[in-house]
Amino acid sequence: MSELRAHAPLLDAYLKYFESRHIAFTIPGHKHKASLLDEGLGSVVDSDLPLYGGLDEIKLTHKVLEKAESLAAKLWGADWARFSTGGSTHANQALVLALGKPGDKVAISRTAHRSVQSALVLSGLVPVWMTPEIDEKTGIPTGIPLSEIERVIESKPIAILLTEPGYLGTISDLKPIIEKAHSHKIAVAIDAAWGAHFGFGKSVPAHALSLGADALVTSVHKNLPGYSAAALLLVQGDLISHERLNQSFETTHTTSPAGAPLASIDGARALLQLRGAALLDQLVEHVSRFKSDVESSLGTKLFLVPQDFSPGRYDASKIVLQTAALGVSGVELENSLQNRGIRVEMADRDTVVFLATLADTASDFSELTSAVIESLTTLRSGPRKIAISLSWSVKAEQVMTPQEAYFAETKLVNRENAVGRVSADLIAPYPPGVAVLAPGERITQEILSGLIATQADGVRIAYATDPTLQNFRVVK
Repeated sequence: MSELRAHAPLLDAYLKYFESRHIAFTIPGHKHKASLLDEGLGSVVDSDLPLYGGLDEIKLTHKVLEKAESLAAKLWGADWARFSTGGSTHANQALVLALGKPGDKVAISRTAHRSVQSALVLSGLVPVWMTPEIDEKTGIPTGIPLSEIERVIESKPIAILLTEPGYLGTISDLKPIIEKAHSHKIAVAIDAAWGAHFGFGKSVPAHALSLGADALVTSVHKNLPGYSAAALLLVQGDLISHERLNQSFETTHTTSPAGAPLASIDGARALLQLRGAALLDQLVEHVSRFKSDVESSLGTKLFLVPQDFSPGRYDASKIVLQTAALGVSGVELENSLQNRGIRVEMADRDTVVFLATLADTASDFSELTSAVIESLTTLRSGPRKIAISLSWSVKAEQVMTPQEAYFAETKLVNRENAVGRVSADLIAPYPPGVAVLAPGERITQEILSGLIATQADGVRIAYATDPTLQNFRVVK
């Protein structure tokens, strides 16, 4: 048995199932024999295994999930942990539903992911938006300042919801924020979807629970080698009810959780526990060398680095390339790299994001370095000024709550008649999925023009009823 498997009860249970013989008269219907019906279908589903009657008996006799969740809670220093097969989306929604009752206020970072916005519709909680600081030189949000926390506390929110790290790797100064909130008995919940690796080694920032946060949501499939839609919800202290969390978690989760995502969460946790610091040090070294080699070749600064920010407030493993210094469109660079067989996480006019993880090899970085240098050398022209992305700069007017707008009578209007109307849709450039318009917010000329320009730059506009932006769904 491998060392990792010996420390991961769910991973061990998954592998043991396929090492023994079973004739199953239970779900799933493929019975791990779909390849007998069609080879292609079988290659997709025959390794699928449920929690019930797979990782454990249908009656959960062996409690392997409970054991694995307990190990995760211990590693992150939490009192409570649950594994989700519905991604950080499910974990965020379960958390928000557990916080309060319809009409209660919650203070939320404007850069919150769509999943948190959707949770407002489900829960009936009322958002009090917080605006991040923007670094003028780089045009990116650097986090929520303490002054914003002090402002929203006057609204008496029941909780503060932050997105840390932000999509581009920046982090608020969390410790004083958490201390200020706790002095008013207000819980602080962190959507750390992009920070599952935080806290494991000195080369990356601390995780939010170690700084005193009450809840942490993270995606195991983003920065860690987890299965798609694998996520983790962790809670400590007594400001958030564990009973309510269990209730809301089960209310919003599937009753047929797949075993592979659960086993991967357990395996990724064990990997962090056993080898995390060394692997993260190696990753950060690869990332640093890649940035240095590209910038040396092109003769200009292109990447965000930890030294651009206060200590502990940037993820050293994050690769954010800003193309304006070379006069290159980020979308053009993305297309050039795709022609070389390389996919990127996100691209817009001025920015390209590359996701580097523990699974990337020295050879991968070598190939990426060559491809980026060749593409930028071919595409470069004169430098231009960085434009602040609409996702980070928008300041919308809230006319009604997200839940009120979602359930209101609505109609489609053409975009020439949309200005001044109240949006019934959540509309966001994707990635990162940060709302430019939330349900219940007024459509302004600035927002309309910004969305049209963002789309023209080659960015996909997501979640709108009409993705062409020719029409907008508004409240009647």
